[in-house]
Amino acid sequence: MTTMNTLVCAEPRSMQWQTREKPTAQPGEALLKIVAAGICGTDIHAWGGNQPFFSYPRVLGHELCGEVVALGSGVSDFHVGQRVALMPYLSCQRCGACQSGKSNCCENISVIGVHQDGGFCDFLSVPVSNLLAVDALPPEAAALIEPFAISAHAVRRATIVADDHLLVVGAGPIGLGVAAIADAAGAKVVVADTSDFRREHVAQQLGLVTLNPLDAGFDAALRDQFNGMLAEKVIDATGSPAAMNGVVNLIRHGGSVVFVGLHKGDLVIPDSDFHKKETTLMGSRNATREDFDKVRELMAAGSLRADMMFTHRFAFAGLADEFEEGVINNRNLIKGVVFF
Repeated sequence: MTTMNTLVCAEPRSMQWQTREKPTAQPGEALLKIVAAGICGTDIHAWGGNQPFFSYPRVLGHELCGEVVALGSGVSDFHVGQRVALMPYLSCQRCGACQSGKSNCCENISVIGVHQDGGFCDFLSVPVSNLLAVDALPPEAAALIEPFAISAHAVRRATIVADDHLLVVGAGPIGLGVAAIADAAGAKVVVADTSDFRREHVAQQLGLVTLNPLDAGFDAALRDQFNGMLAEKVIDATGSPAAMNGVVNLIRHGGSVVFVGLHKGDLVIPDSDFHKKETTLMGSRNATREDFDKVRELMAAGSLRADMMFTHRFAFAGLADEFEEGVINNRNLIKGVVFF
């Protein structure tokens, strides 16, 4: 076989099949047969035409599990037939961020499936330095290591430790990962979301307390969970400007906030409240190998499971026809995984 099926987001709201040449493994690379791919919010935003730092046409797919089918020269750490997960961030290793160990926010970062073509195709050749061995994990869990790693990075940015009082705002995939990882660290975790369906998912799959931030009694209910106080730390995974603008109202004095959800526009935070509380405000972007290793460790221990976020299964062969109805317009979708 010298060609492969490739699903291309040709322009906003347009997914098209193309036949492309099957890639070959270059020196330092492994050729992967894609086994499973998570569908990310980035893919959804790209389809809709509102993803920052994005250009068309693009092959989406960066939450990937694959099987090594060929190796380029100079590779000794992996072998043909091995199951691997992808760390999709290609950093320059030269800029100030990379030199200070923060390759996740490299000035010249290229994310496979976002800034360059990704894994909605039969085969993909990638640097072996960006692979994790995951033979013990089922494909859907391996494909979801990447979104869990983004959550793990946000938890690390927030310096979550045992007995911290954490409010997670937003019960999408990243918020679910944040809640599960913080819970595994021993924090007291409450999850806020406006969706009845998502709050029920949190209760069933994570066993955590959930609140509706639109309820009139939300403030009192939150204080009931945290010994009469507001949250010590908040991680916002909504990407909603309304939620992000009001997040300082959710922390106690001396509290901290991490934004892991991304909003394309500006934020307006009341400075008087921000200063009065001596707020610590941080952003969280992507993840590092340390975060990927942490997720793999938690999965092996059973503290993280795919079904904490995985709700819908798709076949690659039918994805173009199903994408709008099954993904974009599916109000009950939390995380879809494509199987090849």
